[in-house]
Amino acid sequence: MKVFQSINPMQHALNASMTQQRTITSNISNVDTPNYKRKTVSFQDNLQEAVNQRFQSYKSNPNHVSFSTEQQSPNVTVKTDRNTLSKSNENNVDMDVEMAELAKNQLWYNSMIEKTNSQFRDLQTAIRGS
Repeated sequence: MKVFQSINPMQHALNASMTQQRTITSNISNVDTPNYKRKTVSFQDNLQEAVNQRFQSYKSNPNHVSFSTEQQSPNVTVKTDRNTLSKSNENNVDMDVEMAELAKNQLWYNSMIEKTNSQFRDLQTAIRGS
C-alpha cells in the first residue's frame, strides 16, 4: 500500500540499529576474549547509497524531477575490523569506543522511533480528518 511507503525506510533503519546494538554488545561481551576482533556495522553509508539510487528513475522529460516507486532495502553489513591495533591477547576491542558507539546508536534508534511515531500520528490525523 503506497500510504505506508514512507514508513519502510524507518523500518530498515530500526532493523539496522538493532543489528548495530547486537554487534556492539557482542564486542563489549568479548572485550577480554583472546583473538577476538571487533565487528562493525555499515548501514548509514548503505542507506545514503540507496537513497541516491532511489531518486534515479526514468524521466520522460529531462527537466522533470526523478523519483522512483521501487522500494530498495539498504544492506546492513557486519564487518570484522582487522586493521586496528590489538592488545597483547590479539583482541582489538576498546571499551571506550564501544560505549561511545552504543550511545550514538541509542540516539539514532530513538530518533528513528520518534520519526516513525510522527509518521503514524500524521496518518492518524489524515484518517480522522482532524
